[in-house]
Amino acid sequence: MHLKSMLLCSDEKIVRVLRRTLGDLDIGVEHCLSSEDALRRLTRDRVEAIIVDCAGPGAADVLRAARTAPCNKRAIAVAILDPDTGLRSAFEIGAHFVLYKPVSAERAKSSFRAARALMKKERRRNTRVAVRFPVEMSSVDSDARLTVHTSDVGEGGLAVSLPRRSKLRGRWKLAFTLPGSDTRVEVDAEFAWEGTGIQAGLRFQDVTPDLERQLREWLGRNSPEAEKDDPPVRCQLTDLSMGGCYLDIPSPFPVSTRVTLSMRASEVELRSEGVVRVMHPDKGMGVEFTQTTPEHRGLLEKFLGRLAENPNVLPELLVEPEGLETEPGQHSRAVAGSSEPADPLLDLFRNQAALSADSFLVELRKQRGVPVAAASASA
Repeated sequence: MHLKSMLLCSDEKIVRVLRRTLGDLDIGVEHCLSSEDALRRLTRDRVEAIIVDCAGPGAADVLRAARTAPCNKRAIAVAILDPDTGLRSAFEIGAHFVLYKPVSAERAKSSFRAARALMKKERRRNTRVAVRFPVEMSSVDSDARLTVHTSDVGEGGLAVSLPRRSKLRGRWKLAFTLPGSDTRVEVDAEFAWEGTGIQAGLRFQDVTPDLERQLREWLGRNSPEAEKDDPPVRCQLTDLSMGGCYLDIPSPFPVSTRVTLSMRASEVELRSEGVVRVMHPDKGMGVEFTQTTPEHRGLLEKFLGRLAENPNVLPELLVEPEGLETEPGQHSRAVAGSSEPADPLLDLFRNQAALSADSFLVELRKQRGVPVAAASASA
C-alpha cells in the first residue's frame, strides 16, 4: 500500500518537481489548489504527509488544523518556505520538515527520504492486528479485578471484549503475554473509548522503550499490511556524552522523533535508543538517550573509553527513526533536583535549543575545547 501525501501549492513548477520526486519514492500526491479544499480533505481522507507552501493564503491554518484532525493529527508536516522566512515560524505552526525555495529535485528527494522513513513508522502506529488473547486487569482506583480477551492490539493500546454490564473507567494495570512470546507484559493503561455492545478500548500509559520495541516487533511480524522499513541512515558522530550525542546528518529528523542508534568503534558495538531534542536542517541533530539501565550505561562507558584511547578512530554510526513521541518530553531523563551528574551536552540541548544552527555549533565547539576561529576556518 503506497504512502499518501496532500500538497497545498499553487506554484506549478514546485508541484511538478514534487510530483516527480514523490513518485520516485512511491508516495502518492493529492494536490489541493486552495486551503478550503485542503481543510475539507483533512477531515475526510487519511494521509501520511501534509505538504504546504507557506506563501499561500490559509497555509498556516492548514498546518494547525492537521494537528487536531482525528485521522491526520500524526501526519508528517512539511512546510515550503521563502528563503528569508525563519525556521521557527514554521515549527511553531506544526511543521516537522522544511523545504526552502527554489525547490530542487535533489534537495526535495533528500528531505523526503528522511520524511518517508518517519511516515512509514507513523503509519504503523495506526496499525491494528485482530487477535484474541487473555488480559488480566486490576483497577488503580479500586479493588476491581477481571480477565478479559482482546479483539485487536496496536502500538498505543488494545481493544477488549468486556463481560456484560461491565463499565471500564479510569486507570488500570494490565498483564498479558503476546501470542508467540514467552515474555509477560505489564503496563499501565487508561480507558479510551466505549464501543457498541461489550467493546472498549484501553490506551497504554508510560510505555518503556523496551515494551515499545517488543510491541513494534510483534506487530511487524503479525500485521498483514506490514511493509519493509527504509534502511538506517549513515551519519557522523561529532559529540557524545553519557546522556546524548550530536550527529552530523544532511537530512535530520524533527524534534521529538524517537530514534535507534547503532554505533561501532574498534570492535566495540553499542545500540542506543533516544529522542531528538535539537534539529538543524541540512546540518545535524542532538539526541538525548532514553535508556538508563546499568547494562546500557556500562556499554556506553566502554564505547567512550575506546574513543578516548583511539582519538583517530572515526565511529561508524547508523540512525533509524521509530516514530514521534506521543507526548512532548515523555522520554526525558531530566527532572528537577535530579542526582544525575551534570552533562554539559544535555544542558546545551535543553537550554540553548533556540539558538541558530551556527551559534549552536559554536557552543558545541567550545565544549570540545576547540578554538572557535580555527574550527570555523576548517569547517
